[in-house]
Amino acid sequence: MRTILGILPDALAYGMVLFTISIGLSIMMGLMRVVNLAHGAFAMIGGYLASFALVSLGVSYPVAILIAVIGAVIISVPFEFLLYRRIYRRSDELTQILLTIGITFFIVGIANYIFGPTSKPIPLPEVLRGPFDLGFRMIPTHRLFVIGCGVVTAVALWLLIEKTEFGVRLRAAVDNGDMAEALGIRTQVVYSVTFALAVGLAAFGGVVGAELLPVEPFYALRYMVTFLVVVSVGGAGSVTGAMAASLLLGLADTTGKYLAPEFGEFFFYVAVIVIVYVFPHGLFGKAH
Repeated sequence: MRTILGILPDALAYGMVLFTISIGLSIMMGLMRVVNLAHGAFAMIGGYLASFALVSLGVSYPVAILIAVIGAVIISVPFEFLLYRRIYRRSDELTQILLTIGITFFIVGIANYIFGPTSKPIPLPEVLRGPFDLGFRMIPTHRLFVIGCGVVTAVALWLLIEKTEFGVRLRAAVDNGDMAEALGIRTQVVYSVTFALAVGLAAFGGVVGAELLPVEPFYALRYMVTFLVVVSVGGAGSVTGAMAASLLLGLADTTGKYLAPEFGEFFFYVAVIVIVYVFPHGLFGKAH
């Protein structure tokens, strides 16, 4: 029991990091039908911007997060305007994959040229550095912060998609774009706002999760498959599915590394294979 209680907080924190970053990709794939393999590149941009703001500009941690999110969204605008608009619900998956992989390599190359090919530290504020006593074990305060960010993100996204007018417009544009436009919904604006939301979430997750997924030169390529797996296991477009998949995979990966570290990510991918075998369309996915 002590071992289980020791593993659970770390597994929960890791799962929430996966969720916070991957949920933007889930929205893109499930609601906009875009296989955006460059999603991790925008998370990396957020990490790089936050590191620069903290280390070089000396701003506070909350301001650095704000700079990372807004900066990543601004940087993504040319990509969205020139490239992504051409593939919204139109191109086949192979075209989307090739285009977004190309964008990934482009961003990785430019980021390494500007910021240098080294890992980027994201110093935590004093309030997040120390340990927190849970009673049965000490846990880094930052882990609790990450868990809180994941919960708030999940609730806010669910409310946005299910309970707001924007969510209604988004779902209408996805279900039948032509009919939505005939009813006066500007689908292109809806897609652009959704894309910006996905990028902002990626950047936010890249910053708050940097202690568990360090920001380094090939971050976008290293974790590309991980983010894609979370979406596939949970079911694209489902906030609940992404959360469930992140927690299950986070638990499998963390438990495996605690009990048998020599196996690396073996248990993570075993869990993926089992879940996909039992739920071919994802935990909360729908057959198309």
